[in-house]
Amino acid sequence: RWWDDLFLLSIVPLSRSEPSPTVRIIHSGHACNVEEERHTERVYTIREGETLELTCLVTGHPRPQIRWTKTAGSVSDRFQDSSVFNETLHIAKIQRTQGGRYYCKAENGLGSPAIKSIRVDVYYLDDPVVTVHQSIGEAKEQFYYERTVFLRCVANSNPPVRYSWHRGREVLTQGSDKGVEIYEPFFTQGETKILKLKNLRPQDYANYSCIASVRNVCGIPDRSVIFRLTNKTASPSIKLLVEDPIVVNPGQTVSLVCITTGGEPTPTLTWVSSNESLPQRSVVKGGTLTLPAISSDEAGVYSCVASNNVGNPAKKSTTIVVRALKKGRFWITPDPYHNDDNIQIGREVKISCQVEATPPEELTFSWLKNGRALRSSERMVITQTDPDISPGTTNLDIIDLKFTDFGTYTCVAALKGGGIPEISIDVNISSTTVPPNLTVPRGKSPLVAREGDTVELECLVSGKPKPIILWSRADKEAPMPDGSMQMESYDGVLRIVNVSREMTGSYRCQTSQFNGFNVKPREAVVELIVQYPPTVEPVYMEMRQGLGRPVVMTCRVLRAHPSRVLRFEWLLSNRLLHAGAFDAQRDETEYTIRSLNRDGWGEYTCNVINEAGAGKCTFQVTGKAYPPEFYYDTYSPLWQNRPRLYSFKLQWTQMNPNAVDRIPKMPLNKALSLNQNSKEIPVDGTINKGELMTHNLTQLIKPESYEVRLTPITRFGEGDSTIRIVTYSEFHCSFEEEPICMFTQDKNDDFDWTRHSAATRDTKYTPNTGPSGDRSGSKQGFYMYIETSRPRKEGDQARLVSPFFNVAPKNPYGITNPPAYCFGFFYHMYGKHIGKIHSSYASLSLVYITNKGQTTSEGPVWSLSGNQGDRWKQAKVSIHPTASFQVVLEGIRGPGIEGDIAIDDVMLEEGECRDPPPSE
Repeated sequence: RWWDDLFLLSIVPLSRSEPSPTVRIIHSGHACNVEEERHTERVYTIREGETLELTCLVTGHPRPQIRWTKTAGSVSDRFQDSSVFNETLHIAKIQRTQGGRYYCKAENGLGSPAIKSIRVDVYYLDDPVVTVHQSIGEAKEQFYYERTVFLRCVANSNPPVRYSWHRGREVLTQGSDKGVEIYEPFFTQGETKILKLKNLRPQDYANYSCIASVRNVCGIPDRSVIFRLTNKTASPSIKLLVEDPIVVNPGQTVSLVCITTGGEPTPTLTWVSSNESLPQRSVVKGGTLTLPAISSDEAGVYSCVASNNVGNPAKKSTTIVVRALKKGRFWITPDPYHNDDNIQIGREVKISCQVEATPPEELTFSWLKNGRALRSSERMVITQTDPDISPGTTNLDIIDLKFTDFGTYTCVAALKGGGIPEISIDVNISSTTVPPNLTVPRGKSPLVAREGDTVELECLVSGKPKPIILWSRADKEAPMPDGSMQMESYDGVLRIVNVSREMTGSYRCQTSQFNGFNVKPREAVVELIVQYPPTVEPVYMEMRQGLGRPVVMTCRVLRAHPSRVLRFEWLLSNRLLHAGAFDAQRDETEYTIRSLNRDGWGEYTCNVINEAGAGKCTFQVTGKAYPPEFYYDTYSPLWQNRPRLYSFKLQWTQMNPNAVDRIPKMPLNKALSLNQNSKEIPVDGTINKGELMTHNLTQLIKPESYEVRLTPITRFGEGDSTIRIVTYSEFHCSFEEEPICMFTQDKNDDFDWTRHSAATRDTKYTPNTGPSGDRSGSKQGFYMYIETSRPRKEGDQARLVSPFFNVAPKNPYGITNPPAYCFGFFYHMYGKHIGKIHSSYASLSLVYITNKGQTTSEGPVWSLSGNQGDRWKQAKVSIHPTASFQVVLEGIRGPGIEGDIAIDDVMLEEGECRDPPPSE
């Protein structure tokens, strides 16, 4: 076969099971500290305003999909309503409300999803506030007053704040002054500090400082506030220089003036409104609030509030009333003593007129008949209804109706003092004044429309005068298209724009009493039927298949109206393949390609059609191979024994390799800046699902990075490509992240190394052992150590195994001149019971370590024992591997508990070690 002759580089298919995902969360950004909670999860501490950055490290193949979610740290936080679908969660200028538990979920369809969480604790400290309260009580049987003052200091913080009080330069503590008590009320849970000055003395008049501190965590400095207590200290009092209420016309400018009449320190004045916030155009200057060109919407209660943190704030309010007349309506009531809805000669008829007036006590009514003033008489009785029952209403009762009473009656509403336009309502009383009737025009119910159309539901109203028509849903309790439960219409027509399928149903039109007869409502019902094209699935589906195989495409109808007259048609690139009527017993149609050929590749369309239109399923049938999936789970740099070159081992699997034709080759494109080269990687045999393939990229120039593109090829042509970036880096591990650079614990030792930060010693039991920080001196930095306390016993071993380091041979016959590497690390061995620490390495060829991670008879390449002092020291050793290798760090427990061993800053570099530290 031709592609066997193109085998230029080693392609080694390795059988590998498909691992389900695992996940770890690591941090960057501006963390103050990251701690391990005992038995639960990690805690990430960060200062408010800093940048939060969490990265989800996953393993598993295929590459898992990552999703970040969060539980609420505060009801005001809305992060839990959404998700972030990438590896790194980045929040700039984090706020206190964004604290809480963040979850990273990884899933790849194999096994159960992997979920890890980390709790983010946002630290902050606000400026403290001091408030002053006093109590004056008369002591029984004595003729003096005891005046006690309380100074209460409050600061919002996380973690809980600690307070201290100063009087001038004097530090106040409990018991330092008999006239002073300091305590934290139980109900405040330590969030306040109260200074009690009993029976004020002259020396108590001074400057008091409250200092709030969170002990400099996250570098948050202390905050303080000073309050000056004098014999004039008093709570605020104010006065409003305005009337209450203030009645104005719209368009006027209103000024509210508030002045302080007492209070030490000088109170601060603020204005608040019952309308949630002050009007946008309002102007506040000192204690004066100005409202230019006031409108009815800006009416309400306005309050001036004075505060100086002494006693309770003072508050004075006034109400602004903006005069207005609106919504003039009328109704006609036939003789209530006869069961008749018509107006008849010789009987009583009542005309009612109603308006909304502000203020209601200024409302006045007058009546006209045919334009001439009408006064109340025995037959024309003018009354005003009780405002508690029907506010803003006047009635004209016509007793013993006569022909001479026919005419136009006008109700005129006005406000005392003028300035507001009057409202006039005309009501015609004649022989043609008859109650209303409602009918639905012929052919208007049921009304059939298509989704998206504009429709008009119509009820014909007859009678004189014609009342307002009320529209509502008749079939269910549901809102109308505008969101209200009822809509008004003056011509009996309900117009709906962009009608939707949810609007299908019965609509009730009903006469109201307004602008018509006050009789039993007339009503009618209109049916609305909204037709819509079929909703189908799938809307789009890509189907990848090899030649000679069957392809079955199914288009399913989810809903449609009407649904009984469906038909379908299948097309390939606008060429009709098959058509017919839908089977009433089924909700789907299928099209089958028995044996796919080259002409069968393309876009297939299934149109499902009814009277309202068509729904379309689209199937893209292709022989394109799925993309390869690079494998990221192993640390796999490759070095060459040449100064400026390096290599890299690519590892990947093929996604769904059996879905399409066999993949005989994979072009590999490698790009550096504007230069690029390509080569074809031949594939011998059939690729199995989950089969791990490797390819060595050679002749890469240090320290350049490369973009690598891998594309599978079948008889169809090129498939989907996958791109990854190859970056040169030498190995360095400071154990700051939880994955510990892919080091693993040896399963055959006696106990494990532990990742830790700050001091390992418990000063109660082991006061002279273990480091007080990592190699750089940071108490927050991490390192690996072995804990020698119980249940460990003398001679117990702990082995930490590195990832594989790969050496790329320059020829297929192996390495004849082994390259040199320098392996180094820092160690801390302190305590009189220190044991030994060994460093050894091996390859798969059993040079130093067997496949099971056990050292061979050649023993360790470096060893040290005994107390080395309370400081970090460096070890370096040159090694010359002939194949891929690992490094094992082995710690052995000494005779007692005073002797922990720690390591940090492990590195591996090319070349012999330069200036190795002396062996001790």
